[in-house]
This record gives sequence, structure tokens and C-alpha cells, in this order.
Amino acid sequence: MTSISLSNKTALVTGGGSGIGLGAALALAREGCRVAIAGRRLDVLEKAAATWTGKPAILFQACDVAERADVERLFAWAGQKLGPIDILVNAAGVNLKNRLMSNMTPADWDRVLKINATGVYNAMYTVLPQMRERKDGLIVNISSISGKRAAAIGGVAYNASKFAMAALGTSVANEEAPNNIRITTIYPGEVDTPILEHRPQPVSAERRAKMLLPEDVADLVVAIARLPPRAHVPELVVKPTGQEYC
Repeated sequence: MTSISLSNKTALVTGGGSGIGLGAALALAREGCRVAIAGRRLDVLEKAAATWTGKPAILFQACDVAERADVERLFAWAGQKLGPIDILVNAAGVNLKNRLMSNMTPADWDRVLKINATGVYNAMYTVLPQMRERKDGLIVNISSISGKRAAAIGGVAYNASKFAMAALGTSVANEEAPNNIRITTIYPGEVDTPILEHRPQPVSAERRAKMLLPEDVADLVVAIARLPPRAHVPELVVKPTGQEYC
């Protein structure tokens, strides 16, 4: 299969300040994309963007994807700085220390669903009109194995949010296929990223050493983006070799 060049394509990555989001941003920049990253903390974004020393620079803008008006401002800014967005990577996500129904509060539930599920909806809703107009575009949603298997490790709210993301991606991909818009949901297993800090119990160095790295998932984002427009990957599961898939 002939792969396409990503040189001068535009890419916007939410949750781009760390973890898989930053990994994807750097991988796309290496492919020649003009990249912008977004996240809630401007200082984190600035440091993340500075890790890329190539040209052009990675741009950054603060945004809370849970707030629709914030997302609208983000895409207006990206349109001015980059032009129409060819590739959107939704990598913003959170989890809780209190993951059981018995110790989680309604406010906890609202926060996780609002960022992990509604945040993806907000970004997709905002970018899709321009992609429809061009009859072209790629959206990659970074979910989790927790969106396939509702295991205790993810917790009630996180699992529910990732199942919601899965349904959202599949539904909209089917709807937008006639417009040549491709939507892929990636379901990573355990990845060594800052979200591990919110596990109920500390994660050992030994366990971290066996996890995926952000660049493992980022390489898949690039591979999907380089597919010709006729090829669509609806879903992709990737996990550490030693992690069970059950």
C-alpha cells in the first residue's frame, strides 16, 4: 500500500502537553506536519512545545476541552495560525484516585465524563464543518482498553467515558464516510504517562518498565495518517506484550 506524505499537513493535538498527546505531536512534526498542541496549562504546553527543536515550531494554546466556548476559541486560533485542520488528535483525558462507585462522588463522575467524552465531542463538532467542506480529514481519538473491557483498573467513570468515546467515534465515522472523513479510535493498554499518578496505588518502577511508551502509540497515529484516503482504520488495540486482554 502506498503511503502519503504528511509534509505541510496541519495537525491539532488536544492533551498535547504530555503523554500520548505530546508523543503524537512530536511524531507528526517529524513527518513534516505543522502542529499545534492544546491543554489546560499554558506553562506545561510551553515546555512541551520547546522539546521540538525542528522547523516549523510546534504552536500551543491553552484550552479546556470540557468547555465548548473554549474549544471554539481554540479552533478559531488554529485556523488563523495553521489554516484548515487536516488531522485532529483527541488525546486529552483524566482519571481519578477514587474509582469505585462507593467512593466516587457525583462531581468526580461529571468531571471525567465532561473531559473524556464531551471534550472529544466538542472538538469533533467544531472541526467537522471545515472537513466536510473540503471532503477530507482525519480524526484520531485516543481511548483506552478501558473502552473495550470495563475492568476495575480503569474505574467506573473512566470506563464509562471511554465506552462513550468508542460509540461516538464509530457512529460519527459511519455518518461522515460519504464526506471522505476518517475517524479512528485507538485503544492503548497500559502506557507510562503522567496519568499513572492518579492510580489509587503507586505504580512500581518494575511495572512501568513493562508498559508501552507514548511513542509506541504515536507511531500508530502517524501510520494511520499516512494511509491513502481510500483506507480507513476504524479501531486499533495496542497493549504491552505482558498485559492480559480480557
